[in-house]
Amino acid sequence: MNRKHFIVIFFLVAGIVACDKDNLDAIFPGFHKPGNFPEPTYHFTTNPVTQDGFELGKKLFYDPVLSVNNTISCGSCHIQSSGFTQHGHSVSHGIFDRIGTRNSQPIMNLAWSPSFMWDGGVFDLDLQPIAPITNHVEMGESVSSVLGKLKKSTVYPPLFKKAFGTTDITTASFLKALSQFMVMCVSNNAKYDSVKRNQSVFSDDERAGYSVYQQKCSSCHTEPLFTGHSFRNNGLSISLINDMGRYAVTLQNSDKYTFKTPSLRNLAFTPPYMHDGRFFTLDAVLDHYTSQVQATPNLDPILQNGSQLGIELTTVERQQLLTFLKTLNDKTFVTDKRFAE
Repeated sequence: MNRKHFIVIFFLVAGIVACDKDNLDAIFPGFHKPGNFPEPTYHFTTNPVTQDGFELGKKLFYDPVLSVNNTISCGSCHIQSSGFTQHGHSVSHGIFDRIGTRNSQPIMNLAWSPSFMWDGGVFDLDLQPIAPITNHVEMGESVSSVLGKLKKSTVYPPLFKKAFGTTDITTASFLKALSQFMVMCVSNNAKYDSVKRNQSVFSDDERAGYSVYQQKCSSCHTEPLFTGHSFRNNGLSISLINDMGRYAVTLQNSDKYTFKTPSLRNLAFTPPYMHDGRFFTLDAVLDHYTSQVQATPNLDPILQNGSQLGIELTTVERQQLLTFLKTLNDKTFVTDKRFAE
């Protein structure tokens, strides 16, 4: 083989390798921030997303071995078709059909969340899974027991080797794998997003509803994530459970009955609503904000307008707002095969 032939073959092979890499990137591009989203808060420098890490995290997410009786997985309470919430239950149901006290929150856009749980009691996504795994109502296990089961399996050590370079399964690698799956669950393909990308336009009613949202809702549900990640007392009547929300974390009186502001994205897929799932429809939610807000001692000031509590909405504004909220539903997200069990 002369030098000329070698050079030709070299560049042909290099081209094939490059094409293969491009194809791999097309299949698994890793984590990418949507153009209209802010910078994420998750620490990707300590846990970059790889295909092997993502696939391992997904397998763990859907594996009931994480529960004490091997019946409940993360995916049991976070179902993709329901926006990664637990459809049909006001509050979560765990092992032995034990009933929790709070509604399952969606696994969505978590890379931008500075805290987790309805009360913000967890501040790092890598630590989040410990709470449901060890909760006696949800999964009732211990992390050490889970790691023991994973180490004894014939499947997991090779997968951890591919993802992290070693068959040694540690708490850190276990939790990082789960995070790699969860941070990839990005919802940014609703009609609202296509409008912001200049790929479509709002209808007249949607545009009017967008204006209503900006005037009446945006101070708490900030776009483009449609949550400000703040904790607020929104005037719900106190339930028999007497869940005091963030107060249990901070012990500050100002945090009594405050809960994390949920995102308005994908509401069509995530009923029921509120921390305890008390409202089954968006109409019921708007009924609360327009006429049922309670005068609690630390009610959010936004809901206090002199003697008038809540948010004023005309019948027309209400309908326009509901029309706009539909533009935040991302069907692509709840049908994306990358996240499917």
